[in-house]
Amino acid sequence: MMRALGPHPADTACDSFPPVEGPRAVVLVLGTMPGQRSLAAQQYYAHPANALWKVMEALGAPRSLDYAARCERVTTLGIALWDVLASCHRPGSLDADIRAPEANDFGPWFARHPEQRAILLNGQKARAFYDRLVPASPAGITLHTMPSTSPANTRAGKVDAWLRVLRLYL
Repeated sequence: MMRALGPHPADTACDSFPPVEGPRAVVLVLGTMPGQRSLAAQQYYAHPANALWKVMEALGAPRSLDYAARCERVTTLGIALWDVLASCHRPGSLDADIRAPEANDFGPWFARHPEQRAILLNGQKARAFYDRLVPASPAGITLHTMPSTSPANTRAGKVDAWLRVLRLYL
């Protein structure tokens, strides 16, 4: 039996946030859609066990800073944070449960950031939605499918994998 692709009555409508961006973004980190904790806090990667802020801390954005200060540090490094999806329906936080996905409009993004060199897709689902819903990236931008920083991904070495790729561009 196939699962329906449209919204289900138990699903919650989810809307992503605007990007965290500075004037010289060279790397764009794309999640799929913020989880419930992030949506409630209105902050990217708000779950304390999400490894993304651990990665950013190793690059100079300490987790001890408040969210706004961390975001400012990240943007000064040339990193931007956003999501593939602008909206979807989902009963919880799992990407596997996303229904009715709608992509962000990346055309204006690429126009604002001509220096961008890489997109790091946070997990397989982010990559799958990007490939399915987003027109081709401009020439010169390399896509990297990264291990998910979600606490659901218990794979060892994911922080090191992120740091290796980010250091290629920063």
